[in-house]
Amino acid sequence: MHEYDEAVLRCFLENQGQLFPENVAENMEEAEAFLEDCMAVVVDGADEVEEYFEEAGIDTEGSNVLEADEVFEVGDGRYLIVEG
Repeated sequence: MHEYDEAVLRCFLENQGQLFPENVAENMEEAEAFLEDCMAVVVDGADEVEEYFEEAGIDTEGSNVLEADEVFEVGDGRYLIVEG
């Protein structure tokens, strides 16, 4: 089971519209449950975001993975990756 801290949950709540047409969570508890259900991953930097996509077999050549809809910048150097 993943544990998501307050910064990660707040980031997701504030930016979930970039991935979903309507909110999937209204509060911290719902956000945490949703992220756990979809096995979202928190990584420690842009390099790890690249590694995540490469390991998942997703072709990122010629694109900036940090601009992908499923990548959320937490604001402290970490990124949340949510596969919708």
